[in-house]
Amino acid sequence: MTPELSRTLNAFGMLAVSLVLLLALIYQLKLFELPCPLCLLQRVGFVAVGVGLGLNLLYGPRPQHYAIMLIAALFGGSVAVRQILLHIVPGTGHYGSPVLGLHYYTWAAICFFLILLGTAFMLLFDRQYAGETEAKPRFGGSILAKSAFFIMLGLAAINAVSTLLECGPGICADPPTSYKLIDELGDNG
Repeated sequence: MTPELSRTLNAFGMLAVSLVLLLALIYQLKLFELPCPLCLLQRVGFVAVGVGLGLNLLYGPRPQHYAIMLIAALFGGSVAVRQILLHIVPGTGHYGSPVLGLHYYTWAAICFFLILLGTAFMLLFDRQYAGETEAKPRFGGSILAKSAFFIMLGLAAINAVSTLLECGPGICADPPTSYKLIDELGDNG
């Protein structure tokens, strides 16, 4: 696998992770389904996967960048499985609306598993690291890589602001019922 093909695959991976974050935001804003603390941690896992992908796009593919993705996917997948186990017991209910019959945390677990599988697959190809000795940032001129990078960066920033509005500077409510920071600013005004 050439470094160019690797970057293209990393860009598509970043777009896929961005799509997951975008869909979560759409559910949050359109259906007013505020993410619970475990959901927020899963989003952190997706953003951290995006950091590894972004490093691959910016500096070229490196095993260390893939390691960040693996660690992030293990973290996010563990949180997703924890949430599945919380809601698997009869009578405990569920959190959020189902999407194609599965809840967001179940989809997140599936996505994190696919990220683990895809990242492990990418690590099989040593040729992608050939000629990658410079440490200065570059995108390799690919509009796809640049677009994927900045879409992910924007979604990460939107999620950070959304989390701050929902939780304020303190601990997030479980289950969340409103945007705490907006309510506090409204009460003081």
